[in-house]
Amino acid sequence: MIDFGIKDLLDILIVGAMLFYLYKMMKSSGTLSLFYGVLLFILIWVVAAEIMDMRLTGTILDKFMSIGLIVLVILFQDQIKRFLIDIGSRGRVRHLKRLFHHSEDDENTYHSLVMAVVYACMSMSKSKTGALICFQRKVPLDDYENTGDVIDADINTRLIENIFFKNSPLHDGAMIIARRRIVSVGCILPVSHDMNLPKHLGLRHRAALGMSQATDALCVVVSEETGNISVAKDGVLTTKITSTDLEKQLSRIFID
Repeated sequence: MIDFGIKDLLDILIVGAMLFYLYKMMKSSGTLSLFYGVLLFILIWVVAAEIMDMRLTGTILDKFMSIGLIVLVILFQDQIKRFLIDIGSRGRVRHLKRLFHHSEDDENTYHSLVMAVVYACMSMSKSKTGALICFQRKVPLDDYENTGDVIDADINTRLIENIFFKNSPLHDGAMIIARRRIVSVGCILPVSHDMNLPKHLGLRHRAALGMSQATDALCVVVSEETGNISVAKDGVLTTKITSTDLEKQLSRIFID
């Protein structure tokens, strides 16, 4: 008779939750096929070594598993970093504090910052001025900030438009907004190699998608060819969004 208790059920739930979280991370980062490969290899190892007791195959796979853990850490270092940051995030604590320390002045301040970005994007959309703005969420973007010019400036509609003006020396590259300030401009972001991305979308869109895959950042793109506004978040690129949708998405970022 199989002895199955609450501890075993809890064990299965924990493993299931971990696999589900890993699946979501791999899917958002575009490495889902690699996740399936690792999962299949682990399944073969369990069947060969534990269930069928195949000594030779089990010994060989054991050696691969010991080395494979190091390889997995190297391959998934960005995803592991995001996982640890999510666990240690104090976002929930900040939300609780906001329940007791919420004020109308704070809400007005957040709204003014959001609208400054929205107005800038709408203006650049009309003039077909290409732009790429990256908003930090939980994962720090220090490494990417250092690839550009650190300015640490207030969020201002005219400043954003002037930075992305075609004759500006800083218009190439991304602007990073963190801690409700423009911290760096002209930044270099990782480019997505997703083959499903439409060919008419340019390098800015690929950089926005790549950044949303490597980190949890939200990236806003203004197309230089069409003037359309797109948003990349959690490895998904949404094109042709309205100013209302942009305002809603940015409001969540600034409130966090």
